[in-house]
Amino acid sequence: FSQWTSLLDLLEPALTQAGIAFNRLDGSTTDRGAVVAAFQADSGPPVMLVSLKAGGTGLNLTAADHVFLFDPWWNPAVEDQAADRAHRIGQERPVTIYRLIAADTVEERILALQEKKRSLGEAALGDAGAAASLTREDLLALLA
Repeated sequence: FSQWTSLLDLLEPALTQAGIAFNRLDGSTTDRGAVVAAFQADSGPPVMLVSLKAGGTGLNLTAADHVFLFDPWWNPAVEDQAADRAHRIGQERPVTIYRLIAADTVEERILALQEKKRSLGEAALGDAGAAASLTREDLLALLA
């Protein structure tokens, strides 16, 4: 999964050169069902390139047991939904999620922001005592 179709464009030649079959689902895909069915088939390609916006919801990708999130999205729920495409009813294998983050990059800062948002969300929705200590700024940060 990537939020950038331009990153998916960079991955395609590398997969082709390595002889790895793949299919792709992004905003330009006209028949999502056919792409998903091809990937899910026993004879289907072992790799599916997916844009977060086009494929983050409404897909059943139980043929996948490895999910790579190539770049972090500021909203952790979007990534969770993408990873959940493989964690569906009918999944028979353990699923491993990989987040590709380099040290001292903007992606590392986005990951820290995600953790802060998760903590704020848990405080707001969980323990009433913790929710009482939330500030207006904390609540606004959840919506940003």
